[in-house]
This record gives sequence, C-alpha cells and structure tokens, in this order.
Amino acid sequence: MNPKYLKMIRGMKKGRKREWSVYILCCGDGSLYTGIAKDVEARLKQHNNGKGATYTRTRLPVNLLFQQEGLTHSKALIQEAQIKAMPRSKKEEIILTKQCVKPFIPANVSSTGEQDSRTFRQPVKSCHRKKPSSPKNVVETK
Repeated sequence: MNPKYLKMIRGMKKGRKREWSVYILCCGDGSLYTGIAKDVEARLKQHNNGKGATYTRTRLPVNLLFQQEGLTHSKALIQEAQIKAMPRSKKEEIILTKQCVKPFIPANVSSTGEQDSRTFRQPVKSCHRKKPSSPKNVVETK
C-alpha cells in the first residue's frame, strides 16, 4: 500500500479533533434555525450581517438559543440532522432542558453584572412565532 495512504489511515485511527458545535437560533420571525460551526460567535455575526445561510437572510435579527460544543464534524452533522427532523416542540424542549454552553447574555450586561444603559437591548425571553396578521382594508363582495 502507498505510504501516503498508510499515514492517512493512522491519522484517522487517532481520532478527530472535537472542535465543532451545533447551534439553534431564533430568527426575527420566530422560526428556529439549526446549524453547525467551528466558531459559533463568528457564525452568528455572519447570520446577523446577512452573510449567513439563505434561510436567515430574510429573517433577521437572529439570536443564539442553544449551543452544544465538543463534537467532531461528522457527529455535528448527525446531531444537526436529528434536530432539524424534530418537531418544534421537541426543539424547544432541548433548548429549555439542556444546559446551553454559552448562554445568551444581552449586550447591556457587563461581565460584572452591571447594566450599561448606552447599549441597552431587551434580552430574548422566548422564541414564539408571530401570528399572521389579518388583511387590512379587505372588502368582501357577495
């Protein structure tokens, strides 16, 4: 066997780095988005700048609700697929019951817990879908 391939196989046996994360975002319209990334904070900035996934570009702003770190790329992809296949109620259960590795801290709270009034933002309390509004100025004809 070619020595190049033997080296590759030995590297595979040692195991992969566990540097991937699965995350769940709450979009501006109340929908949930699941994705994977090595750097979730950078990916969140991409989403909010309109440079992330096509789905989130029209549903800004997005907020991080859940993050699970320490996965290999393949395990992160599997976990992402499993979460995406779940109904919304199950996703909400995961968000509420599992500990978020990096919980959402509003921009107006410093590491000491003091509030900075210059950058006040309301923290996200929950992520509920907005009910569709009824059409305005609709005239019914008989």
